[in-house]
Amino acid sequence: MKSKFILTALAYIIPTMILGYAWHLIIFKDLYDSLAIYNRKEPIIPLGFLSMIIQGVIIAWFYPYYTKGKSSIGKAISFSFLFGLFLFSISTLANAAKINVTSMTNWLFIQTAFHLLQFSVAGLFIGLVNRQK
Repeated sequence: MKSKFILTALAYIIPTMILGYAWHLIIFKDLYDSLAIYNRKEPIIPLGFLSMIIQGVIIAWFYPYYTKGKSSIGKAISFSFLFGLFLFSISTLANAAKINVTSMTNWLFIQTAFHLLQFSVAGLFIGLVNRQK
């Protein structure tokens, strides 16, 4: 049971770290800079990683309650989207309401695309880790 918990957490943490770093700090860095929503010159990467670890542990904790012991890739993706919608409301919508962003349309579009990708991939991996044999 403990190994399933750790693997479920890692199924979220690892792809989220890779996608988040590549998406925000490499591929779309210039776009995020132009949106001016992140105003820290150098992000504190360990805090971002800590945030993802906390999220992964919470996901791993709640996932078995969601599936009631009957996991599938479809259930994992739906759970991931549910959790993703919750995080989207915090990281995107709440930030947009509080912080001046140069283009609300671009901000919402890029963040929606990221969250759809992030939680699709994480859900797939969570489903693979928890699939019934």
